[in-house]
Amino acid sequence: MHVSIRAGVAALLGFCLASSALAQNAAERVAPQTRAEALLSFSATVKKAGPAVVNVYASRTEQMPRNPLFDDPIFRRFFGEGQQGGRERTAQSLGSGVIVEHDGLVITNNHVIQNMTDVKVALQDRREFPADIVLRDPRTDLAVLKLKGAGQLPAIELGDSDTLEVGDLVLAIGNPFGVGQTTTQGIVSALARTQIGISDYGFFIQTDAAINPGNSGGALVDTKARLIGINSAIFSKSGGSVGIGFAIPVNMVKIVIAAAKSGGKQVRRPWLGASLQSVSKEIADSIGLDRPVGALVADINSKGPAAEAGLKRGDVVMAIDGLPVDDPEGLGYRLGTKAIGGTSEFTVLRSGKKTHVSVKLVPAPEMPPRDTVTIDAPNSPFAGATVVNLSPATAEEYSVEGASQGVVISQIAPDSQAAQLNFQRGDVVVAINDAKIETTRDLEKTVGKRHYYWKVTISRGGQMLTSVFGG
Repeated sequence: MHVSIRAGVAALLGFCLASSALAQNAAERVAPQTRAEALLSFSATVKKAGPAVVNVYASRTEQMPRNPLFDDPIFRRFFGEGQQGGRERTAQSLGSGVIVEHDGLVITNNHVIQNMTDVKVALQDRREFPADIVLRDPRTDLAVLKLKGAGQLPAIELGDSDTLEVGDLVLAIGNPFGVGQTTTQGIVSALARTQIGISDYGFFIQTDAAINPGNSGGALVDTKARLIGINSAIFSKSGGSVGIGFAIPVNMVKIVIAAAKSGGKQVRRPWLGASLQSVSKEIADSIGLDRPVGALVADINSKGPAAEAGLKRGDVVMAIDGLPVDDPEGLGYRLGTKAIGGTSEFTVLRSGKKTHVSVKLVPAPEMPPRDTVTIDAPNSPFAGATVVNLSPATAEEYSVEGASQGVVISQIAPDSQAAQLNFQRGDVVVAINDAKIETTRDLEKTVGKRHYYWKVTISRGGQMLTSVFGG
């Protein structure tokens, strides 16, 4: 009997303890207070951000090349004269955009409107407006449009991409495959993604929110409906979403918007005046770093801000204004989000010790002046190319690497001789028939002469390439 009483007391005590634990857990769990909480809905976020996300339709009309068969009178006799001239064709592009100012200023991807001349924008409420292209920035793959006759429009709130953390909930809003405005939900999968090969400033937000063709230029927003990125690309072998999407951080977007609002035709960014390379494991071990991070200063322009600040070859930049720098792309991004004027504090590892230097935020100088020339010599391999003088400014603008002399190809006309020979924007013409080309006038004079052959040396991506063409 005594044993039974003890067992009963123990059971009662256990029940009381269990009840107490359940009560404590119940107290920690708060019941949904609103219908939205009960349904776990993002509808309030979409209602706030959605009206500012638009569809972008771009097109251009171009002449198709004239068929050379119509030069033959026998061919014309049998097939008529009606198609002697080149026919017209229309190229089209579809994407998304985001209204960032109430007066109709829209941000989108440059690749959505690249080479296009006519742009229309459709709002969520189905209104359509023609748009002017205010600014193109190929280096970031961003462009700014201005809607004509739109009046007051809903604009999105801009967030701060530097406050994002991996695991944050995000929504992607855009027009995938042209089906109409669509919202998908996911998380921030990774930050500071570099080596993606999408733009010069490779520093992307990665998300698993579904992004598909047509989403380019659309909004990546946080749960408070603030813009944190512009959806730009996906990694996919099928062409559809596999949960690896990339967005341009909004802090880079802000610089492009500011340039457009100031009336500029291009974005002016701070110039460092130094070449950088990644820190390998071997370099990290040799300088006492526990892991390979930072941007190693490989060379310095003696007249640039880096030299004036006291940076030296072999320094490793670890942070800018307290924000970490993992690699040269990260440094380029951090510097690219700064406005011209003032200074930034660089945290530098030098001889195993950390030090700080103050670098002026000034634009790259355009010395010598660019002196733009379009080559129209019909027998030249450069016919249809526009060239500018090489300077720190043009080297930065056209992403020139490793060239210290020559002229830069800034533009190539479609279907021109230069285009057919596969010259590219950003190529540096170094020499022709072994004669150095130092200015645009040198090139213009050289190609204006008759040659039996053309031996052309260019610098592309830091590599020297030589080709020979018939005269």
